[in-house]
Amino acid sequence: MIKISVMYPYSPEGRFDMDYYCKVHMPLVKTRMGEYCRGYEVDNGLSGRAPDSAPVYVAVAHIYCESMDDFRKGFGPHAGEFKEDQKNYTNIASVMQVSELAASVRG
Repeated sequence: MIKISVMYPYSPEGRFDMDYYCKVHMPLVKTRMGEYCRGYEVDNGLSGRAPDSAPVYVAVAHIYCESMDDFRKGFGPHAGEFKEDQKNYTNIASVMQVSELAASVRG
């Protein structure tokens, strides 16, 4: 299993519409990727290390896929559409990282 993390760094002049991102953009990503997207999560940044400090990232999305090949097949054909939609929720340039899940514990 791999995780694609799309991170939006905090900026005082940055704009990020979390409601749009969660209700429109990410469901669009899931729909277009179809079976290649095993699920996703969205983190809303609250603060940095120090209490009441700005978060490092205002938002982070995690998209889960079985393999890098599945990610390419699901995401690639729609990358232009996803990029075009970005203006509807942010003016922040995103940073992306692909990771292999090494451990996961919940509960």
